[in-house]
Amino acid sequence: MVIGQGYTERFLTEVEAKNLMERGLEQVDLAGKRVLIIIPDATRSGPMPMFFRLFHELLGGQVAALDYLIALGTHQPMSEADIHRHLGVTAAEMAGKYKNVRVFNHEWADPDTFTTLGVIPTSEIEEISNDLFSQDVPVRLNKLIFAYDQIIINGPVFPHEVAGFSGGNKYFFPGISGSEVIDFTHWLGAIITSYEIIGAKYTPVRAVIDRAASFIELPKLCFCSVVVGDNLAGLYIGRPEQAWSEAADLSAQVHIKWVDKRYKQVLSVMPEMYDDIWTAAKGMYKMEPVIEDGGEVIIYAPHISEISYTHGRVLDEVGYHVRDYFVKQWDAFKDKPWGVLAHSTHLRGIGTYENGVEKPRIQVTLATQIPPERCAQVGLGYRDPTSIDPADWADREDEGILLAPHAGEMLYRLKS
Repeated sequence: MVIGQGYTERFLTEVEAKNLMERGLEQVDLAGKRVLIIIPDATRSGPMPMFFRLFHELLGGQVAALDYLIALGTHQPMSEADIHRHLGVTAAEMAGKYKNVRVFNHEWADPDTFTTLGVIPTSEIEEISNDLFSQDVPVRLNKLIFAYDQIIINGPVFPHEVAGFSGGNKYFFPGISGSEVIDFTHWLGAIITSYEIIGAKYTPVRAVIDRAASFIELPKLCFCSVVVGDNLAGLYIGRPEQAWSEAADLSAQVHIKWVDKRYKQVLSVMPEMYDDIWTAAKGMYKMEPVIEDGGEVIIYAPHISEISYTHGRVLDEVGYHVRDYFVKQWDAFKDKPWGVLAHSTHLRGIGTYENGVEKPRIQVTLATQIPPERCAQVGLGYRDPTSIDPADWADREDEGILLAPHAGEMLYRLKS
């Protein structure tokens, strides 16, 4: 059963959210239990301070442990100061009121983090992927979760370039998983293309994620939220698959903006919660469907100075390319991390590679601190960010120019 409430025309109050959380938690007996709450990092919006405070208020006095694990995937670990800001607490409060709460980064770079839960066999992968792939996929997960009696997922749902919609079991895979499922699901999504998969509810990637999660033999309760900034449009609580499904339905109404025409140029203004192009690339993913052939998306992020803190070296080697650039030269790239290749194709967008000539459908330009030489090295355009004033881009849709403020979470789609 899913406990939930959501709106397209208003936001939930904290009183309403607390009531839903109380009713959701009544579905499980947590007295004396060890509870681990899996949460996103700061690259996701939402009222995380409210959730942190209310979980402690509702559970702190009855459970044996109430800890948190940040589902980084392969993002940078959060510092103690970053974690405090993310949770809306001070260092003094963590040392006092919340002294018994532990918050862990997902240590994805340490092989000792993981345990193997099983393998999704080739026969299932062939069926799920519609015969695009024929291989076993090992399922590895952060073994920390097995020190707990109850797992709670608490995070938002948005249209997503790899899975269709984020959230739900995606907080396990790739949130706290080993590289095998991460690389496979991202490359599967890249083969289908972000252009096709983003904003689609049930996808082959989601099927792999849910199948991998079926190996986790622990009680799971999911708090799926639909957010606009720090505002809560909806909250759905239940088993991960069911809570995610209802949240995805609301997200499709809240986070997709339908437009009448394509644009020749889009300025995606990226908020500072995205600190490298690896994360800020959402400014491309969410706009690609409404950019006309030969058009341009500019990722405007004057605060960004790095392509990827984690994967920059590999991206400098392979560059940004359309899918077929890799597929038609697979022997040269098959041993590179598939998740990095997927990111490369997602940012570069759809296009062709014929007879050694690559033709992306649109131009992707960075207006960041990343210098023009490095942009050229990886196959992206460059604009001096000081030459751009976003105010000059407003109200120019009649000219085929679109300003996307606070880009990265709203998906733009063409009506027809």
